[in-house]
Amino acid sequence: MILKVDGLSFSYGGRRILDDISFEVGGNSIVSILGPNGVGKTTLLRCLCNLHRPQSGSVSIDGTDILALSGKDLAKHVGYVPQRSPPVRSTVFDTVLIGRRPHMGLGMSNRDVDITWEVLRSLGLEHLAMRYADEISGGEYQKVQIARAMAQEPDILVLDEPTNNLDISNQHTTMHSILHAVVSRGMCTIMTMHDINLAVHYSDMFIFIKDGRVRAYGDAEIITEELIRDVYGIDSDVIVHKGRPFVIPHTFPAELAHYHHTHDGYSHSHEVHGLR
Repeated sequence: MILKVDGLSFSYGGRRILDDISFEVGGNSIVSILGPNGVGKTTLLRCLCNLHRPQSGSVSIDGTDILALSGKDLAKHVGYVPQRSPPVRSTVFDTVLIGRRPHMGLGMSNRDVDITWEVLRSLGLEHLAMRYADEISGGEYQKVQIARAMAQEPDILVLDEPTNNLDISNQHTTMHSILHAVVSRGMCTIMTMHDINLAVHYSDMFIFIKDGRVRAYGDAEIITEELIRDVYGIDSDVIVHKGRPFVIPHTFPAELAHYHHTHDGYSHSHEVHGLR
């Protein structure tokens, strides 16, 4: 499976959100889209799922433009999890089972049920199966949404901040499940992330976006102090930890330096917490 984005541009209300975005990814990989808030990361994901139609450029899967696919056929190829989607009055099991709809005929099969249970177990959700989705925590519901998309058995899993609302333990449980799905099924996962170091831990490739354009695309070797300064506007140290880069932002942005040096209380509070 090859996903190709070619010269994609998107505007909203006269404002250019994405400008000439191009990249290509294959199966059996995890790709993280990184960059500051408001640079078009979520908009790009929505274009990949045909939820936004670009003004120019194209998105294709194995050479077929996604605009030529029916909604059902596209759902067999692409599973999407937005950042926010309010739960409905449905059990967790039935919510995840909805992901099987693109594959169902007149009714659900034993395979649909088996896959639903398999995905629930992989994300540690089986104990919640008969609970209503609108009665569980936000973090639990985030995992339910990911489970529903995984139940689709798509070629491409598109995730907008998949670890949002999750504590550190559940972040890694969820990412391990995504990694297992990628390896066992040969799918591709494309996700937006705010936490660069979490992304580095699990991703194969990285797309850095700023001002609606791709600033850098490649493996972990592209992550440098210069790139972090260019994309995020902050100084940092990039060290290598267990063979992967680890980004350590400098403690104080330049605009806070004067405040830090002239307010003893502020300085002392950061010494206490080990931030100096």
